[in-house]
Amino acid sequence: MTVPSAPLPRLLSPSVLPDHDEDLPERPRVTELRLSAFAAHRRAGFPLGPLTLFTGPSGCGKTSALRAYEALARLGSGIRLPEVFPDPVACVPERARPDAQRRRGFRIGCTTDGPEGPIRLDVAVQAEPTLRIVGERLSAPGGMVLLETALRDPSRRQVQAAWHTAGQSPFTRAPLPDDRLGTALLPLRVAGKTDGQRRVLAAAEQTVVALRSVFACDPRPGRMRGPVPAGSGRLLGGCDNLADVLWRTRAECATRHARFVTAVRAGCAGPVADVLAEPLADGTVQALLDRGDGTRTDCGRLGDGELRYLALALVLFTGPGVLDVDPVGEVPTAMQALTVLADHLDRGLDPRQRAELLRLAARMCDRGHIRLIGAVSDASWAAGVHGVTVVHLKP
Repeated sequence: MTVPSAPLPRLLSPSVLPDHDEDLPERPRVTELRLSAFAAHRRAGFPLGPLTLFTGPSGCGKTSALRAYEALARLGSGIRLPEVFPDPVACVPERARPDAQRRRGFRIGCTTDGPEGPIRLDVAVQAEPTLRIVGERLSAPGGMVLLETALRDPSRRQVQAAWHTAGQSPFTRAPLPDDRLGTALLPLRVAGKTDGQRRVLAAAEQTVVALRSVFACDPRPGRMRGPVPAGSGRLLGGCDNLADVLWRTRAECATRHARFVTAVRAGCAGPVADVLAEPLADGTVQALLDRGDGTRTDCGRLGDGELRYLALALVLFTGPGVLDVDPVGEVPTAMQALTVLADHLDRGLDPRQRAELLRLAARMCDRGHIRLIGAVSDASWAAGVHGVTVVHLKP
């Protein structure tokens, strides 16, 4: 069950924004992921650009880095800790020893950039013996602490929080639950009457907006081959319901669909005149390739690489309204940037498909349409591509 996200204050103007991306206000974005102690990572910090590829041998922590980012995003959406970390012990560094009270945990964090400058968020989570947030810090440039929480009484399910006020009292203190991210709760607790409070709210909003709207994607060709029931038209992370989404997107925007078909033509064998979905008598929908000569190929006949390429290209051309994500409804769409997390991005793709997909991703990310963080076994094929940040991990 998804917990309703904490509402955000209307600090960003809801006015109509220009059509061209270069004229838009600066979108909040995550520029660094910190894994101080998480799974295979210790004291690690990774720069994140519009298009970032984690690369390295098996076991180096590529998947866990993406998992940590997704966890921060879900915490930023207000989701409770047990739903974000169903197996918290797996996040604890393998050789981490319990303290005298048998406690073990992990620490993750990020830096977001935007109108408020670089804002740091760091979170300490206790995994054993009880799952809870035991510390959180939100800080502004220059090291100013805007929010800090600490576990004072282990017998109570709350942490003691203090946030910047800069009024008659420099800080306001109050308890917060130990199973929710305090930054996501600040709009419900801070009045915004003083300059200090407004600064706290603005920093919290920037952090939450930058983290939310994340789509974790790893297409599974085995589940994409057959007809699917007509449903919501929102693409799932495994892209199982690809045909249902094609049925929707083809009718919604002819221009975007034509660009998608052009991308599919570059990555699939044989001629491709159109990509379409056809309703069947039993109420299901089937995806097809129109070959342009009267022949239609059931997408179930495509190879695994072709299906993964097709699904990933569709993700790059769509947005929060089509993907199964949690958009920030309180903030104008033009101020948000969808982040796609693509584990095993290169799996099953041949060199041509990899190159075409990377070019498409670089173009969409450069426009500000999306941000993409992918995990690949080898990134040598991405060398020299403008706008790609490659992070090399060691075992």
